[in-house]
Amino acid sequence: MDVHSRQLRYFVAVAEDLSFTRAAQRLHVAQQGLSAQIKQLEQALDLVLFTRTTRSVELTAAGEALLEGVRSALTTLGLAVEQARVAQRRESDRLVLGFLEGAALTLTEPILSAFRERHPGVTVDMRQFTYEDPAAGLADGTVDVAFVRLPFRAEGIRVEPLFTEPVVALVPAAHPLTELPEVRVRDLLDQPLLGADTTDPVWNAFWELHDHRDGNPAPVVSRSKSLLEELQKVAAGVGIVLSVASARWMPFPRVRLLPIVDAPSNEVTVAWHTEHETPLVRSFVDIAREVRAARPELVELLERPDFADRTLPAHL
Repeated sequence: MDVHSRQLRYFVAVAEDLSFTRAAQRLHVAQQGLSAQIKQLEQALDLVLFTRTTRSVELTAAGEALLEGVRSALTTLGLAVEQARVAQRRESDRLVLGFLEGAALTLTEPILSAFRERHPGVTVDMRQFTYEDPAAGLADGTVDVAFVRLPFRAEGIRVEPLFTEPVVALVPAAHPLTELPEVRVRDLLDQPLLGADTTDPVWNAFWELHDHRDGNPAPVVSRSKSLLEELQKVAAGVGIVLSVASARWMPFPRVRLLPIVDAPSNEVTVAWHTEHETPLVRSFVDIAREVRAARPELVELLERPDFADRTLPAHL
C-alpha cells in the first residue's frame, strides 16, 4: 500500500466532520484537493470509505472499521516523532558523563576542554558514581559515556583505553607491612580486607585478588562505597584495602600507601554502551583518544607508581 500520513489525517477530519467543506476549512486546504486525497486513499486501500450524496457524507462500514485504527496509528506516530525530536535535542545540546572517584585523573580536564572547544553549544552533565555501580551508569543508560576502571561486568559496553595505574595497598600507619622493604601480593592474602560494596563479581575478583587465592575466599571484613570511606576504615584499623597510586592525592592521617611490586595495574578507560552510541558519544571518544595521543609524557607520568608524589610540569 502506498498510503501517506497526510491522507490518513484528511480521512480522520472528514470522518469527524462528515463534511468535505468543513474538513477542508479546518485543514486549511482546498476542498477539491481534499476530495482528491481521499479518493487516492480509497484506491490505495481498495475500499469505499464514504457514501456521498449532494446533501450528506456518511462513513461506510469499512470507513468506521478503519477510523479507530487510523486514529491510534496517527497518535503513535506523533508520539514517536516527538520522542525522536527530544532525543535529537538531547544529542545535540547535552552529554551526560559518568565517572568514579578520580575520573581520568589529570587527563580529565584537557579532554573536557577539547570537547567543549569542538562542541561549544553542548552542556556536559557530570555524574559521580560509587563502587555500587562500577560501570558508572552505562549499563542502565543513565549516562551517555563514562570514565571507568576495568574490569567490571557489563554487556554491550565498549572501551577506549587511556592509561594504566599502579595498584597499591592502603594500610594503617603502624601496620607490620610498613616494615617490609617491598610488598608483594602474597604478603596481602591473609590480611583482613576491605571490599567494595558492589554485587559485581568481576570488580570484586580484581580488587580482592581472587586469581591469587587458589579458590579460597578473600577475608573481607567490611565493604565500602567510596575511597573516602575506605580511608576512614583503614585509619581506624578495620583492615587494609587495595587501591591505586592516585590515592596519595587524598592524604589521610594514619594511613600508609604501599606499592605492590607484582600486582596487576588497573586500566582507566573512556567507555560507552553500544546501544546508546550517538554522534556526540563518538566525538567524545575520538577527542579522548586524540588528547591521550597528544600527551604521551603525561600518560607516562600517570602510569608511574610515584606519580602522585611528583609536581606536574607546567607544560603538561
